[in-house]
Amino acid sequence: MIIGITGSLSSGKSTAAKLVSKNKYPLFSADKVVKNLYSSFNFKKKISKKLRINSKNFKSDIKNKLLNKEISLKRLTKIIHPFVRKNMRSFIKKHKKKRLIVLEIPLLIESKLLNYFDIIVLIMSSKKYRLQRYLKNGGTQKFFNFLDKKKLNQKKK
Repeated sequence: MIIGITGSLSSGKSTAAKLVSKNKYPLFSADKVVKNLYSSFNFKKKISKKLRINSKNFKSDIKNKLLNKEISLKRLTKIIHPFVRKNMRSFIKKHKKKRLIVLEIPLLIESKLLNYFDIIVLIMSSKKYRLQRYLKNGGTQKFFNFLDKKKLNQKKK
């Protein structure tokens, strides 16, 4: 059985995914894949070329360019998502004989990945609590609001 866990920014997806997997079943995190991409030299080289970023503060430069509308979130996701999907498919293939597989994917619905899952769990939380969690994890309110406006509304999900 393949379980997909999704939800809005800082809604508690990671916590829910850990609870469901119980440290017993394989757990995939799209956010961890993206985090690893940002620390990969080859990925930085590829994305720097496409987005014209020449800096040692790679991640913060991307955030600033997004906020200043120098690059679009849509363009950035078109570069990142193929890597995440490839990792996701490899993970599913690697663990296909397991009784249960848990995948935490924030943009599961937006990315039209519904057909990969037997069960999809939507984690919902108020904007107030999501913002608190985001700030606690080192984010800024400005970037939270930027990302939150770009994502599919919880009610629509």
